[in-house]
This record gives sequence, C-alpha cells and structure tokens, in this order.
Amino acid sequence: MTPARATAFRWDDIPLERVTEMVARKVVIADGQMMAQTYLKKGAIVPQHRHDAPQMIYVLQGALRAVVGSEEFTIREGEVMSVPAGEAHQAEALDDTFVLDVRGA
Repeated sequence: MTPARATAFRWDDIPLERVTEMVARKVVIADGQMMAQTYLKKGAIVPQHRHDAPQMIYVLQGALRAVVGSEEFTIREGEVMSVPAGEAHQAEALDDTFVLDVRGA
C-alpha cells in the first residue's frame, strides 16, 4: 500500500459552490476527510440531516441556532460545536455567518 501524499490547498483557488440562494461553500476533500468554508446569509436554514462521521462546526463570524437531537444550541463567533456521528441536526443562521466545518468524507 502506498502512503497518502501531502497536499496543499489554497482556499482562493477553490470554486465557490452555491448550495442555495442563502448558502454557499468551498470544500476540500482529501484522505477520507472533508473541510468546508460555509457562508450562510441571515435566516438561512440547513434542514435536518445526519452524517456517518462526527462533525465539528467552528463559527468564525456570526451565529447559528442548531438543533442536535432534542437539544437546542446557539453557537457564536469563536465557538465550536461537536455533532456525534449519526445524530440528526439542523441549523439556522441568526446573522450573516461564516463557519468552518470538519468531518469524515
């Protein structure tokens, strides 16, 4: 088996993907992991969904109201939320919000 090679990515070179009119993102996928810069306009809704891998959401700017399972959280600039693998979750942008999302691909 050949070991994975180190790769450098530059956010400025990654195209912006419009998910909806209210949500856009840039995504890097490498070696079974995903990192995304996600931009949400105030009022944007990320509908309930789940992932097979755990997820970390770091709010760089703005704020999110998130529902994970039956718990509600408000995460603000400088805070990180951990979502366990397989847990249903959804979010609403309380302000124009910029997050860094990390999880298994």
